[in-house]
Amino acid sequence: MAHGGEDSSHSSPVPVWDPYRRRQFSMNFSNSLSDPYELSYFKTKQKSICMIMAGKVKWVTDIEKSVLINNFEKRGWIQVAENEDWNFYWMSVQTIRNVFSVETGYRLSDDQIVNHFPNHYELTRKDLMVKNIKRYRKELEKEGSPLAEKDENGKYIYLDFVPVTFMLPADYNLFVEEFRKNPSSTWIMKPCGKAQGKGIFLINKLSQIKKWSRDSKTSSFVTQSSKEAYVISLYINNPLLIGGKKFDLRLYVLVSTYRPLRCYMYKLGFCRFCTVKYTPSTSELDNMFVHLTNVAIQKHGDDYNHIHGGKWTVSNLRLYLESTRGKEVTNKLFDEIHWIIVQSLKAVAVSTVPGMLPAIALRLQASHNHESEFAIKTPKIYFLLFEPVMNNDKHCFECYGYDIIIDDKLKPWLIEVNASPSLTSSTANDRILKYNLINDTLNIAVPNGEIPDCKWNKSPPKEVLGNYEVLYDEEMAQSDGPDRDLRSRSGQSSGVKGNRARDSGKPVLTTWK
Repeated sequence: MAHGGEDSSHSSPVPVWDPYRRRQFSMNFSNSLSDPYELSYFKTKQKSICMIMAGKVKWVTDIEKSVLINNFEKRGWIQVAENEDWNFYWMSVQTIRNVFSVETGYRLSDDQIVNHFPNHYELTRKDLMVKNIKRYRKELEKEGSPLAEKDENGKYIYLDFVPVTFMLPADYNLFVEEFRKNPSSTWIMKPCGKAQGKGIFLINKLSQIKKWSRDSKTSSFVTQSSKEAYVISLYINNPLLIGGKKFDLRLYVLVSTYRPLRCYMYKLGFCRFCTVKYTPSTSELDNMFVHLTNVAIQKHGDDYNHIHGGKWTVSNLRLYLESTRGKEVTNKLFDEIHWIIVQSLKAVAVSTVPGMLPAIALRLQASHNHESEFAIKTPKIYFLLFEPVMNNDKHCFECYGYDIIIDDKLKPWLIEVNASPSLTSSTANDRILKYNLINDTLNIAVPNGEIPDCKWNKSPPKEVLGNYEVLYDEEMAQSDGPDRDLRSRSGQSSGVKGNRARDSGKPVLTTWK
């Protein structure tokens, strides 16, 4: 009794890590332990716990999804708070803005990695994706690249994979001009910054868009600042149907680095079906159960199936197409899908800036590195500096959700790219797929589940890829040399998927470089 309050004033709390509750608390050893040997034991135990923790990846997430947390815990990783030292942060797109913000951001250390590139929105925001692809096509055209070749109607032969699209309100007059060329066409409007089918609607009359866009007093199109930005795209009104229903593809693509570009395709993608049979009838333009494949919308339909969730695996789609359209046609379709994905990534990987002084180019070329790529075209020497669009931060990787629609002529169209594809599980199979997706992603992004080192070359061995396969490896592609451009459009090599078309011996244009 006599020594209780007096002695406690000289003691200091010792931080103790509780591995079961995954949190730190303080213990005042002098109050709880009177035996010096017992105190020594607990201090030794605390030291050993700290040593064990030192070798474990410390993780944080602001997305509470079981497929994430179960994968972290399976690896024995330690959860910590955001304001503590962490190695791995699986974060939302809102959080990534703060991490890399000039005002509120902070410098990441070499043992910290995150799951988004700083300006991922250059690819994943609907308007910026289209803008960058359009710019990419124009730059290839200026360069004289055969990839930018057009047909007699002025359409790109190899780069026509995004529906005709305009930004509203900025491109309103251009849209009206295009609409009047084919007044019976249907268009789809989407807000630039929303997901899960929110705010989407279809129109087939100018009066419908005028009602949305016109200011009643001035009869002039409202300004960007006073109205949310939208994209308006020509609607694919002839989609490939299975069982009379429209569907799209959700494909997962992992990018470990943009310069050099290295990306992986996940083999276990799926189709998302509408619950109501498709009709191009104008009377059904407002029926989103006919037109939008988003699960967030379809799950509210009367015909939604909670067992299979209106989903079909990509492997089942391949089998169906091979049996109904033939294997060669099916292979060509999937090669074109892979081509679309690679070109969309190339569109944001670099941006070309022509007109360099040769002397400057030569000096830069002498100190060539992966942050600056150069092209020299002969016989007339032409120097081209490639400036980055995407910030290739070494602390980053990203798993994108690509949405592809196939029309009834088996032509694939890129609809959009998602920075945070849903990790919500709508069915048992869905949960297994997404758990395995995260598992395979972590095996590539965090080799051996050890504390990351962002300086590593980000080229994992084939054994750890799981259900991923290399889609494109820029370093390996460049080693093939400039004659690559004479190869088949689908003739991938050196770490790029497939080689079917090249085997046919047709000397047509490659799409991989």
